[in-house]
This record gives sequence, structure tokens and C-alpha cells, in this order.
Amino acid sequence: MLATIPADQEQPVVEIAGRPVRLHLTRAACDALDARETPLYVEMELYFSCLIRFRVRFHDAPLHGEGVPWGDKLWVHFRPVMTRTCGTDYEGEEPPLTDFPITRPEAFVPRWLRLDYRQGRWSGEFGIHE
Repeated sequence: MLATIPADQEQPVVEIAGRPVRLHLTRAACDALDARETPLYVEMELYFSCLIRFRVRFHDAPLHGEGVPWGDKLWVHFRPVMTRTCGTDYEGEEPPLTDFPITRPEAFVPRWLRLDYRQGRWSGEFGIHE
């Protein structure tokens, strides 16, 4: 069951590049946020290259821009990224990423973000369609 914070709002929303992003937080996520002493920085990474990938990353400090605050415990950031070339000729598990220069970022901003907290780990997903 999805819970929202604060309880007096029907649907929590943050605005990124002029577009609303609906937040869905499980009760466990709400409890974990309340228990934090510092904000959680959530990065919605949209990866363009040989494929398109959606990934939610969690940080204890802002890495690629602070993003948009929601309350005092959550910051949400949208980051389109790409690789310079396709292929597997790189070191490590992930190719090196660089910011993707989008002319109209508002066209790619996700419509929703879901967050959960289970067994001591954050998880999330986002989407561009309702």
C-alpha cells in the first residue's frame, strides 16, 4: 500500500523543469525518511546510448546538482546521461557517463517516481507515462 507524506496532501508532487512529478512513497519509505538525520538525494537517471535505461540512484549528498526539495528530507533530481560511444571497451561494470545535452529537458522529465525501503535498502522506479 502506498503512503504519502505529509498526510494532508493527496498526492505529493515536485516540479522539475516546469513539469510536475508525482511521488509515491511506501509506508516503509516514509518511515525511513522520517528516521534520517540528513536528506536523501534521489537521482532519476535516464540513460541514452545504445539503449535507453531508467535507473534510480540514491545518495547521501548531491552529486550532479541538488535537484528539487520535497520537505526537508527528500531531494529529487532528473539527470539525462549518455556514453560517448557504444560498446564494451571500458573498465569496470558501467561505461563512463556524461550529461546528455537535451534542448528541451521538460519533454523528458518523468511523470512519476516510486520509492520504497526494504531490508535496509532504498529502491525506486520512475516512468514517463501515467
